[in-house]
Amino acid sequence: MENGVIFGIDIAKGSSRARELPKYALSILRDGQITHHSMLRRHKILRMVKREHPVYIAVDNIFELAANKKELIQFLEKLPADTKLVQVTGGVRQRPLLRLAQEHGLSMDPLDPNEEAEACAILASFGVGCEVSLFEDVTRIKASRARSLGRGGWSQNRYRRKVHGAVREKSREIEHLLRDFSKETGFSFDSKVTEGFGGYVRAEYTVYARRGLVPIKPSANADVQVTVKSVQRDKIKYIPLKKTGRRYTIVGIDPGTTVGIAILSLDGDLLLSKSSRGISHDEVVRLIAEYGKPAVVATDVHPTPAAVEKIRRSFNAVIGTPGGEIRSEDKIALARRFGYSNDHERDSLAAALTTYRYYGNIFTRVEKKAPKYLDIDKIKFYVINGDSIDEAIGKVSSASHMKKHIKKTVKKEVNTGDDVDFGGQLNKLRNELQFKNSQIKKLQEYVSELKSESRKKDDSIGKLEAKIKKIKSSVFGDIKKDKEIHIRDKEIERLRKELRRSRKSLQKQRSQNKRLKQIHKKELKGEGLPVKIISSFARSAIQHTNDIYGIKKGDVIYLEDSSGGGPITASMLVDFGTRAVIIRDEMPHAALESFNDAKIPVLRFLEIQRQGDFAIVSPERLDEEIAKWNTENEKRLKEKEHDQFKNILDEYRSERRRGLV
Repeated sequence: MENGVIFGIDIAKGSSRARELPKYALSILRDGQITHHSMLRRHKILRMVKREHPVYIAVDNIFELAANKKELIQFLEKLPADTKLVQVTGGVRQRPLLRLAQEHGLSMDPLDPNEEAEACAILASFGVGCEVSLFEDVTRIKASRARSLGRGGWSQNRYRRKVHGAVREKSREIEHLLRDFSKETGFSFDSKVTEGFGGYVRAEYTVYARRGLVPIKPSANADVQVTVKSVQRDKIKYIPLKKTGRRYTIVGIDPGTTVGIAILSLDGDLLLSKSSRGISHDEVVRLIAEYGKPAVVATDVHPTPAAVEKIRRSFNAVIGTPGGEIRSEDKIALARRFGYSNDHERDSLAAALTTYRYYGNIFTRVEKKAPKYLDIDKIKFYVINGDSIDEAIGKVSSASHMKKHIKKTVKKEVNTGDDVDFGGQLNKLRNELQFKNSQIKKLQEYVSELKSESRKKDDSIGKLEAKIKKIKSSVFGDIKKDKEIHIRDKEIERLRKELRRSRKSLQKQRSQNKRLKQIHKKELKGEGLPVKIISSFARSAIQHTNDIYGIKKGDVIYLEDSSGGGPITASMLVDFGTRAVIIRDEMPHAALESFNDAKIPVLRFLEIQRQGDFAIVSPERLDEEIAKWNTENEKRLKEKEHDQFKNILDEYRSERRRGLV
């Protein structure tokens, strides 16, 4: 019986897959005494586990504790390193809890969660069940910054250097502890460092040992955090608590003065990796025999050394050779994940692992093809010794059936206690054989019916799949059609908008053309002269009118707003050869002078007849105003010349008075 505290758990209310958290019954086995706790939530059980540190947590179904593998991993990560989760009903192939309890002399009410939890704890103490393993014997340690550095300010570089320096110091401390651990235990580790400004951003270590053995614990402070996690397995592994019989193994040997020995199970688990100096042949054989019966004895060199051949003959095992030389780099790559202390252990590990890889595909086919209730290792052993998979399954199956039959016969003989009645027993066996044959015939008929139903279902499935395919094709066609219609509708809407814009533009152009024709008619009849309208006395407005209608020599211009212009804008109209400029308000003096100097009349309050962007002016009225402007301009020029002459004369008189002339 297992010593120490054992927790037995059974679900009492709810389900792990329900929204509401389930409640559990807990039975604690301590020193042969059972303590019951009812209706506990999982978080409370975890607190008790951390306080009590039980050896086992025993359940009849692990998925009562978690809805799926992900939740189960989260649960196992919260357990202490030395606490194991046990499924007492077995591994992949489970047995009913009630039957197990009866076989071990326990009475139990299957409707009482407390009694089921008690039975789980007691059965685990007997070594019944399998340990649930979701983690490899590999641990990953990561030291990194405890918080983000952010954008920072003036002291950002100093702060970054401080944090990275703290990560580097913590990493060196971890590496020092791991080196001491490696020297003491022989487990190896790898490291990967990411450098940063003033130190390390992070440091990651892979230790090839179980998390419970690694001397590093998770921690965190203001600058550095350390996480320690086990590497997850691809699938759940069930490890029996109590081994039955001798297991078959693969043994790797590196002979010499110092002998390296590596022993693997047929599942690929490392059972032993050791090297000894001056060890004798008998001691090697005895050590190997302690771990099981070797199916293969392997070496990493070719041809096979005499010492390895001698060990192989001692066990009548199959020899495993690589068929050539294994490179040192390949040996290191093979043995790294298990760890080794010297070259002898590395070579023996490489020999065993190379052989296991050779048989790996065969073992996978055996596991898929063989019934779960048979001894899988024994089937693998027969296959290694040259049998086909079907032959090996047949041998193990017949041996298992014979063993059951012998046990049954012996039990009957013991119960009778009388002399054997061969005639009666023969008749009994014949009747039993006849009954079995009738059962076989009925089963064969049932199998035939099942096959017929299976064919009908296959036909039905085929028809339904064809119908689904047809529906999918039709739906896909409708979706494609709807998409095309949607695209075309959008294009039609776009073209309609463009057509409306074009119509508006065309209507505008027609209106302009109509007004231009009217103006042109009046111009031909002598009733009016065209006037081109500019909205403001600015370069952009002048350029806009020129781009649309064109300004040519001899045109009359009407400025709607004559303020804001200057000599530069006036020069643009002068350059066009404008005949006259009509305004309604005041024009800046500088611009007015530019027009006067160019002898372009600037006329105010001249009546024009405006139609939209066009206007006309009476030619007679325009000629009269231009004539007036010319008369006034001549007077202005004479006054200007008189003023200039007077200024010259005054300047001359001033110079004479000063005696300069």
